Amino acid sequence: MESKLVIYNTLTRQKERFEPLHAPNVGMYVCGPTVYGDPHLGHARPAVTFDVVFRYLKHLGYKVRYVRNITDVGHLEHDADEGEDKIAKKARLEQLEPMEIAQYYANRYHAAMDALGCLRPSIEPHATGHILEQQQLVGEIMENGLAYESNGSIYFDIEAYNKWQEERGKKQECYGMLSGRSLENIKDESRELAGVGEKHNQADFALWKRAQPEHIMRWPSPWSDGFPGWHCECTAMGRKYLGDMFDIHGGGMDLIFPHHECEIAQAIASMGHQAVKYWMHNNMLTINGQKMGKSLGNFITLEQFFKGDHPLLKKAYAPMTIRFFMLSAHYRGTVDFSNDALEAAEKGLDKLMTAIGDLKRIQASAANDVETEKVVKSLRQKCYDAMNDDFATPQVISNLFEACSVVNKLIDHKGSISADSLKELSDTMHLFAEDILGLKATASSGFAADDNSAREEAFGKVVDMVLALRAKAKANKDWATSDQIRDELAAAGFEVKDTKDGATWKLNK
Repeated sequence: MESKLVIYNTLTRQKERFEPLHAPNVGMYVCGPTVYGDPHLGHARPAVTFDVVFRYLKHLGYKVRYVRNITDVGHLEHDADEGEDKIAKKARLEQLEPMEIAQYYANRYHAAMDALGCLRPSIEPHATGHILEQQQLVGEIMENGLAYESNGSIYFDIEAYNKWQEERGKKQECYGMLSGRSLENIKDESRELAGVGEKHNQADFALWKRAQPEHIMRWPSPWSDGFPGWHCECTAMGRKYLGDMFDIHGGGMDLIFPHHECEIAQAIASMGHQAVKYWMHNNMLTINGQKMGKSLGNFITLEQFFKGDHPLLKKAYAPMTIRFFMLSAHYRGTVDFSNDALEAAEKGLDKLMTAIGDLKRIQASAANDVETEKVVKSLRQKCYDAMNDDFATPQVISNLFEACSVVNKLIDHKGSISADSLKELSDTMHLFAEDILGLKATASSGFAADDNSAREEAFGKVVDMVLALRAKAKANKDWATSDQIRDELAAAGFEVKDTKDGATWKLNK
């Protein structure tokens, strides 16, 4: 199939037309969480970003295999090659088994992502379940002379790798090709560590680490009892489930260096070629203009957002409000969370979902008025154009808001729409708001509402029946009953408007 979709490729630093390697099949790998703590906003943004990518590619007719890993071993403190394993450290502090920690926080991650409306990936492999594949990867790199053993640990030899690339005429594909860093820059950054430890060069990174006697997470290997380096799992599992070359690798911008840079080097060093065609990265999150961090006191978990249980939060915010706010900015742009911004997102989401709910109350006419005709005729294509331009979700939302204005006008009987146009408007708004952006109405409790359209429809019929009784009372000039119905509906949160064509209503939230 011919694709009109263009994607910004971090590797080439430009937008490129999306042409899958094996259409209609698409392989997509996204770096998942290291499960040693509660999920936070940093986990939510890539999950929401690539959920929309997943949804849209499937809508376009591609058969997508979406792989998102769980890191449950090998991710050491400070993202470096020294220190304690993050999960093992948490287990020691909590006096639990490491896998208890990993399972507990994986469950909490899944619950939070479900609340945010993220579809589950096709495959969710765990690092601990793929030790043999990672050992095979390390062995291949060693066989090619691009890694070395030191005290039972195996390190990737960056200088040897760069020399090998140059000899192959691949100088442009030396270490640093993704991040734009040179080996000299990396050496300068780690100069204070020069001559310390077991590495030949402090820029080298671990492929396998020998476990200290107290390290509980260990596996036998040809080199030592130990565990894989953090970067190995994604290279090994991506290859296992998506092949030696696949379409999309995604993650947060903070993973470009060192994690994804090391992934590229590992793939080339083991197979002789890069494994990924399109590298996609979402930008970072800040809170009130500051980077989120526990040391700054502005670290807010998703559960705290959902419950309003944090000093920086004025109230609870529904998961759909968080999702809507993220999609209101382009995935490659920064997002700054503040109470004012979230309250604005809450109102925007309510406006959109109210308009979608109101579509079923609109009565079709013989023809469209001019404004309605203009919006309905162009809405679908404008939304497609936005999505095809590197998933420009803010523009999609802007287009849907334009449609909301038409819906509100029609509800107030200030315009007309034909049956065919009403169906097109409804289908398009449902498609892009719900199916592609993954938005849905929320309950007043601050958690995602159940998708119970039958109950909502019955609810609307009851209100319409009450208004019919009011209309009958007005026809009989029973003004007391008419006013009583209107006032009691208002007390219950319903706003009733009398028009020349009858009464309309909406529920104020």
